Amino acid sequence: MSLCADCVIGVRHEGTPEGTFQDISGVQCYVATPSGTSKEGRVILYLTDIFGPTFVNHQLLADDFARNGYRVVIPDILNGDPVPTDAPLSTGEFDLTSWLSRHGQETVWPVIAKILSHYKYSGIRKVAAVGFCFGARTAIDLAFQNMVSVCVASQPSLWKVPDDLQRYLAEAKAPLLINCAETDNMFPKEAQEKADEILGGGKYTPGYERTYWEGCTHGFAVRGDISDPRVKAGKEGVFKASVEFLNKYWV
Repeated sequence: MSLCADCVIGVRHEGTPEGTFQDISGVQCYVATPSGTSKEGRVILYLTDIFGPTFVNHQLLADDFARNGYRVVIPDILNGDPVPTDAPLSTGEFDLTSWLSRHGQETVWPVIAKILSHYKYSGIRKVAAVGFCFGARTAIDLAFQNMVSVCVASQPSLWKVPDDLQRYLAEAKAPLLINCAETDNMFPKEAQEKADEILGGGKYTPGYERTYWEGCTHGFAVRGDISDPRVKAGKEGVFKASVEFLNKYWV
């Protein structure tokens, strides 16, 4: 299991988070709740990259989803061990390989099980998985098990192409949106085209869409440098496309 250099760099965005941290069944979670009308009986399971729910960029995005009427929970799928946002990754002083060895999906699933169980008994009828980079692996695994009603994956990492795409076609039922960057070693052009070949053109009947953002690199949807107009347009475009996809398919 490995990640690319763009998985571990990025720009911290500015803003004041409006949600709260809560203990849900023993899991620390960032929770964003709509202030007005909400879509009852639904929750977005927001699955982060390697920086986890304490990274302000994730909190701000969760708040933005909440402003669109969605209840959002960001569970700590990293079990209190995120990569520090100031980790000296470029110098090799932070051992990313060792970190990844501690964070296989076998460490993620017990967290997910607790959260899903909590919301099931809280009256939540439908769950959407929204995954970024590392979290996109968990998102499609949830779809394979038909544990979510819709799946949104931005700049996915750790996918096996074409195997996971073919499995999605055969086993999943959740409509799928993939948001892609022009430059992405984890989900490059060839993988993007393979996704369209396998799932596009009406082949995946529950619903499949893919967005593509020129001038953007892996990580842009969360950690992009928004002083660059193309990255800003990509980041905002991914969010808009994700909300529109949820509104279209999460019925």
